[in-house]
Amino acid sequence: MELGSHGFSVRPISKIRVSRRGLWRRSLEFSVGLRRRRGGGVRVAAVVVRVRATAVTPTALEQRGGKMVAELVGAFNELTERMNVLSTSSSRLLFKALKLSIPILQGLPFTPDGRSPLSKALSVSLVLADLQMDAEVISAGMLREVLEAGAISISEIKDQIGVSTAHLLHESFRVREIPSRVETLDDDNVATLRKFCLTYYDIRALILELTLKLDMMKHLDYLPRHQQQTLALEVMKVYAPLAHAVGTSSLSLELEDLSFQYLFPYSYLYVDAWLRSHETGNKPLIDMYKEELLQCLKTDNVLGSMVEGISVKGRYKSRFSTMKKLLKDGRKLEGVNDILGLRVILSPRSGDNMLEIGEKACYRVREIIQSLWKEIPHRTKDYISRPKANGYKSLHMAVDVSDNGKSRPPMEIQIRTAEMDMSASGGTASHALYKGGLTDPDEAKRLKAIMMAAAEFAAVRLKDFPSTSQRGLEIDQRDRVFRLLDKNGDGRISIEELMEVMEDLGAEGKDAQEMMQLLDENRDGSLSSEEFDYFQKQVELMRNLKEKDRQYQTMLSQKLQMTDNSGLIQLYSKELGDRLGLR
Repeated sequence: MELGSHGFSVRPISKIRVSRRGLWRRSLEFSVGLRRRRGGGVRVAAVVVRVRATAVTPTALEQRGGKMVAELVGAFNELTERMNVLSTSSSRLLFKALKLSIPILQGLPFTPDGRSPLSKALSVSLVLADLQMDAEVISAGMLREVLEAGAISISEIKDQIGVSTAHLLHESFRVREIPSRVETLDDDNVATLRKFCLTYYDIRALILELTLKLDMMKHLDYLPRHQQQTLALEVMKVYAPLAHAVGTSSLSLELEDLSFQYLFPYSYLYVDAWLRSHETGNKPLIDMYKEELLQCLKTDNVLGSMVEGISVKGRYKSRFSTMKKLLKDGRKLEGVNDILGLRVILSPRSGDNMLEIGEKACYRVREIIQSLWKEIPHRTKDYISRPKANGYKSLHMAVDVSDNGKSRPPMEIQIRTAEMDMSASGGTASHALYKGGLTDPDEAKRLKAIMMAAAEFAAVRLKDFPSTSQRGLEIDQRDRVFRLLDKNGDGRISIEELMEVMEDLGAEGKDAQEMMQLLDENRDGSLSSEEFDYFQKQVELMRNLKEKDRQYQTMLSQKLQMTDNSGLIQLYSKELGDRLGLR
């Protein structure tokens, strides 16, 4: 023991590592000062506690194996968060497909449009997840790019992933060859092609191919002008109506608008500029009206006594639909009345007279809307008291939303119960098949039944049914990746289990050891769910930063360049002229 000049001894007697959260490692250093007593012995004179912080490099996200695991965890979580229903068997299937595809995709060269193959495959899979497709279809979406590159065969996918996923990929390649069956894309030929598709192809493979077409249409700028138009014409004539026919109206509208943009760029420019003129500030008008209406409905006591749930959905009319209306009957832009649209869906309180209560609630909503905006009487249609011949029920009304002397097109509003909406969706799907190229309504209904049966069979095979316990579903969603990695189910990820997934991803065993050292907070040689959850949060943060950067880039571009409608048109004209080589 050493004593200072004043009789103190200062010496560190212990160092305890407390935490390594974030990018810092913190440690506590205890120093005890001792003073010699008269007559012998020592007493404690002072205790000094110092906190030391040193920077820690996040090697788990920088080494090759760590990047692979981060990509696997991030992609799996992003996909499953968008899927409403996901069983254990579906989780395992999707996890296997990601483990197989991610290392291969990361090793492939960039696509002709300048994207990484992994980014392209994930974009396609996310659209499929948003469409609530099952894990087999989403897995096929991830593996399609791998298969296209020749890095794996369908037989290998069959052995490693499953027969159904391999079958979907095989069917999607068949769908891709559809346009080559005819020499010209005239109306009769494309109607025959659509009917052929709906009759002889797996409906889920059709949706997979339609999603791939949407991804292609979003990234056509690298191609010569004539190729852009050729592909856009094919999508407009064959695939957009086909998307409508299989009930994916969101895909259909996007495919139409993108094709319209490439086929008739200047026409698209003026329609788009006019539609944008109905937006104000940073928030689109439709979102403002939707929030205003929802707030009024939720605060109405009379309506609250009749329903237990209210949702309001909004939409803008598509660019292509607007052009069709203008050309079909010679309307002026001001005469297009359904640019803005809202749909109110009510869930009546349970009881013996739910049907009657639901209908009364619909009429109550109409009264509330009449107090908010001026109704246009001749546009109101009551399909509740007088349903359509096919059983369709809903209240339709239009309101004038002009404000402070600024003229705006009327807004259409539909009001219905959840049961009415479900019935309408079924009817719309059959009608969609009819519009998609089937001239016989009975045949359209028969094919709709086949489509529903195929979807139900996939759900049964994968056991994809909603959980009766919402709490259990939330817990499972949070820990899903951890449970897949914890193969022996002991509640911890061992170094052997981590090394196994690393090897599946093509990384080295030392990467697993480095990752374990960084994440193993209590140094027990394994990862708890809490320790792994921290890693997942790091992954989520990094992925969100990339997405935010893309969003900010878009917002800044609009702020800095699109100051008014005339400026917008001039800017678009210049961009189109540069693209088409007209300047």
